[in-house]
Amino acid sequence: MRNTSLRETELYEASTADESGRLARAVGGPWLLTGHDGRLTVYVHVNGAVLRWTETAVGSRRWTDPDVIAAKSITHLAVAQGRNRYAHLVGRRTRPRADGWATVDFMYATQYQTGRPVTEWRSLGNPFKEIEKAVQAGDPAITVTSEGILYVCAPTAAGSMALRRETKKGGWEAWTELPVAGVTDAPVPAATSAGPVEILVPTRTGAFHLRQPDNGGLPVRGYDAGVVPVPGSGAALETAQGRITYYVTDARGTGVVACRAGGWPVPLGGNPADGRIAALRTTLDGIDCTVLALRGAGGSVNLGICATEGEQSGVWWTDTARRCAGDPALALDGYGRVVVAAIGADGRLAVARQEDGQGLTLGDWSRV
Repeated sequence: MRNTSLRETELYEASTADESGRLARAVGGPWLLTGHDGRLTVYVHVNGAVLRWTETAVGSRRWTDPDVIAAKSITHLAVAQGRNRYAHLVGRRTRPRADGWATVDFMYATQYQTGRPVTEWRSLGNPFKEIEKAVQAGDPAITVTSEGILYVCAPTAAGSMALRRETKKGGWEAWTELPVAGVTDAPVPAATSAGPVEILVPTRTGAFHLRQPDNGGLPVRGYDAGVVPVPGSGAALETAQGRITYYVTDARGTGVVACRAGGWPVPLGGNPADGRIAALRTTLDGIDCTVLALRGAGGSVNLGICATEGEQSGVWWTDTARRCAGDPALALDGYGRVVVAAIGADGRLAVARQEDGQGLTLGDWSRV
């Protein structure tokens, strides 16, 4: 698939930006990824397209004009990156039919290098052949293993979860419906550096954990998380070799909660709205730290910092005062500095970067 100029946007029925730079009808993102060469890329899903900004140089404050990647009929998008730094885009495509039903399938595309074109969209089909079941397949969630294998998960109308994954030779296995029940929201999959894939699965009354056996089989039931996640809030982060910590917003009103195998949920405080949490791991003042970003209840970007797996000792929260219309994203740039991206209240993409000094101090927000 080629990327188009802004003047060609209408050909793809895409909403891009108006003359003031505001994004029109952003429906997903931003997602912030670091490429092989250390340059950052931002993706934002708008109606009919994915907009992509790329840093002009490592650590630069300058970005290219957005490339417009056609994504016609894709209503929900997931973006993820593996250790090989390929960017994977998976979307749920909905196309109306003359009989009043809709044809629903899942589409995927890949970007192999920073700033290079994205492949053609290809269909992954649907877990169900019956149209009345197929239309109720939920939003996709994805992860990429240390070997570069893409896993695609989606909740189903029956409250189970469907999984499709690549093979080591680059093909695809068939869709598999996992033997779970009560699933109400997109799962939160994560791949460990040791190899196995884990999934946090939200249900009506809580959440539970699935873990892939070391032999690469299908994930099997693990621990109950002991928390009821707000839909769409979950984030996963490898906080130790082979160990994943999940961060979710507790629907019972206790703020952000950390969950991992072998322990009770740990309340982290914060005052999140109902959006997605972002999480990354970095070193601050010589200490292994976890950084969280979310849209606070007041509508601005909030950051939380704690020692990695040391949440019991407290989380330091700060309000950046940068109002945002969407959920923030986090990444480390090519120099290892924390970068935050968000769609501002003015509808424009804004980016802030860690400055030199102790702790985590962000520089001024710059509008892209």
